[in-house]
Order: sequence, then structure tokens, then C-alpha cells
Amino acid sequence: MNLMPKLAARAEAGRPVRCALIGAGKFGSMFLAQAPHIEGLEVAAIADLDPERARQACRTVGWDEARIAATRFVDSGVAAAEMDGVEVVIEATGHPAAGARHALAAIAAGRHVVMVNVEADVLVGPVLAAKAKAAGVVYSMAYGDQPALVAEMVDWARASGFTVAAAGKGTKYLPAYHRVTPDEVWGHYGLTPEAAKAAGMNPQMFNSFLDGTKSAIEMAAIANASGLDVPEGGLAFPPCGVDDLAHVLRPKAVGGRLDHDGMVEVVSSLERDGRPVFRDLRWGVYVVLKAPNPYAAACFKQYGLPTDSTGLYAAMYKPFHLIGLELSISVLNAVLRGEPTGTTRSWRGDAVATAKRDLKAGEMLDGEGGYTVYGRLMPAAASRAAKALPIGLAHGVTLKRDVAAGAVVTSDDVMLDERAEIVRLRRELEAADR
Repeated sequence: MNLMPKLAARAEAGRPVRCALIGAGKFGSMFLAQAPHIEGLEVAAIADLDPERARQACRTVGWDEARIAATRFVDSGVAAAEMDGVEVVIEATGHPAAGARHALAAIAAGRHVVMVNVEADVLVGPVLAAKAKAAGVVYSMAYGDQPALVAEMVDWARASGFTVAAAGKGTKYLPAYHRVTPDEVWGHYGLTPEAAKAAGMNPQMFNSFLDGTKSAIEMAAIANASGLDVPEGGLAFPPCGVDDLAHVLRPKAVGGRLDHDGMVEVVSSLERDGRPVFRDLRWGVYVVLKAPNPYAAACFKQYGLPTDSTGLYAAMYKPFHLIGLELSISVLNAVLRGEPTGTTRSWRGDAVATAKRDLKAGEMLDGEGGYTVYGRLMPAAASRAAKALPIGLAHGVTLKRDVAAGAVVTSDDVMLDERAEIVRLRRELEAADR
């Protein structure tokens, strides 16, 4: 990738790449653990609602007091984004409205943006990407997170001349998980509530991975970045190990599970009866390739790729992803090469709020991973036509009428503040993409 020679030249010239991190949670902490070991990369500022908590996060990942003293800690993400000398802003709060606000501030200040905050990206990413392009700055997915890794694999496949039949990730899934609440989540992770609390683990955040919300968000992000299609009926989560990817994730017309080539899908590491899938892909990502001709198909077999029975479809996969430990790849690509590691290019997929149980008028929705709704993947055109409420706007809003269990919540079902910046950005997306 030639990043290190470029970075070495900057370091030798006394011009380190200077970044600001907004949000010192798990993802941000993992990045902070690596930053001191990358010569020429400098974390100039860290923004967190609790700056002392951010300082403690730095100590936890091994920063010495001298490095901490040399770093500016602030409680405002906007202030960090606008700080003199910062070239790239990392938005890692996970809060959609805050993420959009910080991205807008960074773009207005002429800073590149690495959007760890997939929640904000799926909610209003095409609008933010367009504003970044107009300002001449990079708006990038976060390398190390699954959407960016999948986008890279899709780009590689197409640049190599293959059709992409499917792309996505693995996860632990059973249909009943859609109804799980934060009160029940730790049993599914093999933890006691006491142990999880002692480790500082947030039950609602972890539940968003279990109940399908994160999968919906991440697949929407991949579709929006790569131009792949979203299943009309939402994610199917077929049980599938790495040896069977090319067999399962091919079109129904040839015996697979997909409507057609060119789709996103998530595979489950559990069979429907709860048994573990053989050689599962729970922590990884994949792309299924379709050979353009018999010669390429023969090469698949000759070089050991797992193929389907026709030999035309083959799978490539990455069994693990390292989250924030790999984030510097995005930071350095943005500054040194002026390129994103994946970016939103169109609005093709949406993650919409779906009732976990019968909901009553007057109840307040509590957003992703909560007690009331989960995120379901939906084609963007269908979401707009149904006036579906995106999961990113489903926190802290009150229902105006009853919603049945399993039904998609619509914007007409809730009381939204149309004056709020994040709602206005969403309406801008909905109006522009027609």
C-alpha cells in the first residue's frame, strides 16, 4: 500500500500526520493502543464527554504520562474537529446525531473524516459524503471494522474481473435473538451481569450485536458503499461455514439462497437448532466471486478456492477483523493518499426500526439494542416509500399510536422534532435520492 514510505517522509520532514479522536470508547481505545507505535502519526486531541475518562483510557492502553500531557483533552467534539493543525478527524462516538454534527464541523473546517460511527453513516452518510466531496476532503469508512473490509474485498474482486455474487460477514444469530432485551443479553454471551458490569460492558450496546441491529446497519453501509443490492425481505442469516459460502450464497436459480448475483448477506455461526456451524465465520468477512469464463472457473479449482458444485462460484474470506487496531490504515490513507478506505456512494440500504413486542401509544422508543425495537435491513427505496423510521432516529421518541410486534415503525407512528439537525439531514437524503 506504500503507506509507510509516505509516512516516513512526513516524519523525516517534521510533519507528522495529526489527527483528532472523538470518542474514547472501545474502538477509540484500540486505536490509541497502536498510535504510539506508528512513527509519524500523532494524536493531537481527544474529545470525550468525560475528558478524565479519556485520560484513563490512554493509561489503560499503555500511554505514559508525558504523552498524555502532550495531548489536548476536550469535552467537545466540534472543538476537536476545528483544532488548528488537525488534518483528519476520527468520529467514534456511536451516536448518530453527534456523529453527523462532528462530521459537518470537520468538513467545514477542511478536515478529512474517518467515520467509525456506522450508525450515523447509514442514517445520513450520502449527504455527509456529498458535502465532503464539495469541500475537497475525504469521507471514509473505518478500516478494521467489517464494512470497510468488505468494501475492500468487493473492490478487489471487481478490479480482478470477477462478478460479485455476494458479500458480507458472519455473526452469531438465531431468529429469537430479535426479541432479546438488555436484561437477557449476558446469558447469550456466557457472562453473568455482575462480570459484565465489572468489565464496564454496556448491555444495550452488546445487545445491538445480538438482536440483529448491527448486522442490518453494517450491511446497509456495505450496500451503500459498493452498489450491492439488499434482500427485499431483509437479511436471512443462513447458517453457513466457510467451506459452504460459494454453495449457499449464490442465486436461487442455481441452488443457492440469493435472489440474484450482487447482494449483501450475513451468515450465522449457529444452526437453527442452536448447534455450532462447522468452520464458522463469526468474526470474519467474505466475498463470493463468479468466474467470467470457464478458464477462470478452472483456475478456482486449481488454486484451491472453495467452490460450488458448478465450479463457477468461489469464496474468499478473512476469518478475523481487528476493529480499532487497524484504524490507522484509514487515517493514513485519507491524509497521505487522499483516498477513503470505502465510502458511501449511494443510498441503497437502510436499517429501520422494527417492534420487538406489541408497542403502545405513549411508549418511548429506546433505540438500537434496547427493549422496544431492533434494526432490520430494508432496501432504501422501500424504506422511503413506507416512511420507515430509521433505527438511528428511534431513540428517545414517543409513539403516537400502537405498533404490533414485528411491524416496521414509521415516521408517522412517532413524534419527531423536524427542526433537529439530524432529522433535517435525513429529510435532505430522502428528498435528494429520488
